[in-house]
Amino acid sequence: MGYLAAEVKRQCRQRWRVAILTKLRSDMKLVPPYIAWNQAACRHGEPLSWLGYDDLADEHWFGASAEPELCARCWEGGRCSREFAYRPEQHETLLGLLPLASQTAQRILQQARPWIEPTQSFEKNQLGLGKVFLNGLRLTWAMSLLADAAVLLRARALLERPSSPSLLAELMPTQLPLELPMEETEPLLSVKNRNPP
Repeated sequence: MGYLAAEVKRQCRQRWRVAILTKLRSDMKLVPPYIAWNQAACRHGEPLSWLGYDDLADEHWFGASAEPELCARCWEGGRCSREFAYRPEQHETLLGLLPLASQTAQRILQQARPWIEPTQSFEKNQLGLGKVFLNGLRLTWAMSLLADAAVLLRARALLERPSSPSLLAELMPTQLPLELPMEETEPLLSVKNRNPP
């Protein structure tokens, strides 16, 4: 549950093009365009959505929606492009390679991460890694790769295992076919073809 320092995040972003997503710590300050850790807005309050990352310029682009609420009443509305660029190094946690205000980051943090953390904790206990003290970066890296390999092999074995028949199959109730004699009846007339008497 530790946080990486901004300098380490910057190195990962620049060297390996890796996005490191963590929630904003309580002692961190917001930078424009953020008004909350998961919401961006222009300086006049119009909500902004992430448009994408310009790799050549190393900038994130945020823009107002197609039908902005406040832009029509804004005194700068006539000359505003409604698109704004921000550099990732302004705040590695909020902007980084994938901004926290983007839908992708929100989905990862709210859906994938809560699912991954308990799974990793369970696997750590299954493999006995909670009792191991890893005092070197290379040893930790090797153990992490081995633990991931064990999890993947176990998942693959479970998926490819032939299904065994249920031991209770003979005791389970079955539905008997109900073979009733069918009587010949007149076909029903549709509403369109019905003649009044």
